Amino acid sequence: MFKKSIGQIHETLVFNRRVQVLVNQIGALLPDDAQMLDVGTGDGQIAKMIGERGKGITVTGIDIMKRGTIHIPVTLFDGTTIPMDDNSVDVVTFVDVLHHTDDPQILISEAARVARKAVIIKDHLSENGLDHLTLRAMDWVGNAPHGVVLPYNYAPRRDWNRWFDTAGLATDVFETKVPLYTAPLSWVFGRKLHFIARLTPAT
Repeated sequence: MFKKSIGQIHETLVFNRRVQVLVNQIGALLPDDAQMLDVGTGDGQIAKMIGERGKGITVTGIDIMKRGTIHIPVTLFDGTTIPMDDNSVDVVTFVDVLHHTDDPQILISEAARVARKAVIIKDHLSENGLDHLTLRAMDWVGNAPHGVVLPYNYAPRRDWNRWFDTAGLATDVFETKVPLYTAPLSWVFGRKLHFIARLTPAT
């Protein structure tokens, strides 16, 4: 009952604004007429909306489980190997997925393998203990009511840069102004804890 109540409060105060901000900012990074693969897509609603924002974009998703209601075609996968050929889609997206994995490097490298044009990531930055504690609280409120596994695997910018470099990806966009919250919540839960990055195959 407590988790359900927390989930309802989160949806009222945060969720709808979060969706609109992510759709607008990620959608603006997609090229027209792109094939987009969303990894860890959940019910696919955000991915669908991102695709609809652009022109001629087709969207599919993969996840480790299928939900009862899904809004885009979803294929099951093992959580580590993307079941697609090399250079087989234009864009791969991760929306608050990689901090739920044990080793983000694995999926970032897989995304670099299958993406022809770009890998787009929305995730978190944790540069100190206060950042980590704040992100843990946010993660629990947003995901515990849905039974999502929470390893709390947050990383500083230097780790993200290393993962991108190892995967052979160059940073085209790295935006920490992601206004998911209004004041006063933004004073606590903003603070450049969120980023959206577009990575392209390094030349």
